Amino acid sequence: MTQRIAVVTGAARGIGAEVAARLAADGNAVAVVDLDEAASKEVADRINGSGGWAIGIGADVSDEEQVTAAVTRVAEELGAPTILVNNAGIIRDNLLFKMTVADWDAVMGVHLRGAFLMSREVQKYQTKEGWGRIVNLSSTSALGNRGQANYAAAKAGMQGFTKTLALELGRFGVTANAVAPGFIATEMTAATAERIGVSFEDFKEASAAEIPVRRVGVPADIANAVSFFAGEGAGFVSGQVLYVAGGPKA
Repeated sequence: MTQRIAVVTGAARGIGAEVAARLAADGNAVAVVDLDEAASKEVADRINGSGGWAIGIGADVSDEEQVTAAVTRVAEELGAPTILVNNAGIIRDNLLFKMTVADWDAVMGVHLRGAFLMSREVQKYQTKEGWGRIVNLSSTSALGNRGQANYAAAKAGMQGFTKTLALELGRFGVTANAVAPGFIATEMTAATAERIGVSFEDFKEASAAEIPVRRVGVPADIANAVSFFAGEGAGFVSGQVLYVAGGPKA
């Protein structure tokens, strides 16, 4: 089987780091991309120490020049990137009347502008190779979530973006799908617990009580879904949104 080159953004911690490790375990070479270059290299070092092949790259996915430089470096050091996981994301939660323009723009910049810039750059290699996988991280918040007007709008936008990429790139052998996590225990959800003034353990317990499988998710749950979409066997699956949330979502 041909070794594929994967790029995972926001991969220095949490879901992104787990996805990078899983894709490496699947046999892909992986570029760990994150704003925090030192942390990216630490993740890459762990992957290499486990027998994989990875490099760590620091880049702001909302910056066009940095995206171009990062993807060029991937092509030069690993080979033509044909798998892209747009995972980079931030939260700037607040109720609408308290939300600033800066809060709105920051979230849109990382999630939507970042996914656009990375996808536009990587598809150049995918279409040339005649094979590609794009996996975008959405969220159950795309269905609406109090205090997250910016994040919900961005994650809903990721779904429309995904379906459009599927329509445009399918003829070139490139699929595009989205994974929409529910409650996943990460630093980001821990920060949410802190913001609302409850302990993370209590936050997880309360959330699990409302989830049909009676537990919160972990990063590996998302990595499993991404692994499927990024694999050879998912070539006839495109334009789909998979909610990984422990129960059905609309």
